[in-house]
Amino acid sequence: MTESRDTVRMGERLQKALAQLGLGSRREIEAWISAGRLTINNQVATLGARVQEGDEVRLDGRMVRRRRAAPEQVFLCHRSPGDESLVERLPKRAGRRFIAVSPMPRIDGGLELLTSDGELALELQRSVKTQVCQFSARVNGVLGPAQLTGVESGQLDGSKRIEVQAVTADDADDESTAANRWYRLTTRGASGKDVRQLLERQGAIVSRILRTQFGSLGLERSLARGQYRALTAGELAGLLPNRAPAARSAKPRPAKARPSKTQPVKSAGRRTRHPSRRG
Repeated sequence: MTESRDTVRMGERLQKALAQLGLGSRREIEAWISAGRLTINNQVATLGARVQEGDEVRLDGRMVRRRRAAPEQVFLCHRSPGDESLVERLPKRAGRRFIAVSPMPRIDGGLELLTSDGELALELQRSVKTQVCQFSARVNGVLGPAQLTGVESGQLDGSKRIEVQAVTADDADDESTAANRWYRLTTRGASGKDVRQLLERQGAIVSRILRTQFGSLGLERSLARGQYRALTAGELAGLLPNRAPAARSAKPRPAKARPSKTQPVKSAGRRTRHPSRRG
């Protein structure tokens, strides 16, 4: 297998090399190795095995073929709560699948990052603990002073704690009698699952959580629900300052391709109001 951006590199561990091809995460590939699904030159691969130039690697008996080098791509997506089909509408590359970075729970939504580069996904996932993220949470009723103090503490179950930098009411009308209220939480290193657990631990009834910021990236108003765009090289470098590979930008795309249309088409359905999206 000749060396290139999308081929197995000489002397690399098998799980790292295959992750760079976008076949899966390192953890998944390690599980395949343990299950005996991968071979190198017709020998069952073992954990720690390295691949050399010219080695024949097979997964479930099928050869892992080399592909031409292609620029890395990370897609910023505006996912609607419960939408499991967005990944199916992203541009495909043969033999690759998309990996979500710190994915939001299925019942929640907002800003999602997806890439088909397994190694890049791992780097982005590792950066999560340093990224400032904002979430808009819709809860039933109003959080009392004691509940807000508990949320600000960042205390989760057991000894786990997250950094909560700010909690603010996000309703424009600010009516205390409203059935639901939006709250904006600014955190560092927190996932959507963490935010839900944090609120529910204080007795809040949470109906929806939307991520509106991930590091230097915000959920723009121009990106309607169901749409996505590729990050620019500068945006990716902002998330990973020590690594700035080339990436092509793209305009927001419609949820369903319509060749006759040149403008993005917004997804059908009622728009959920959450004031923290950027203008």
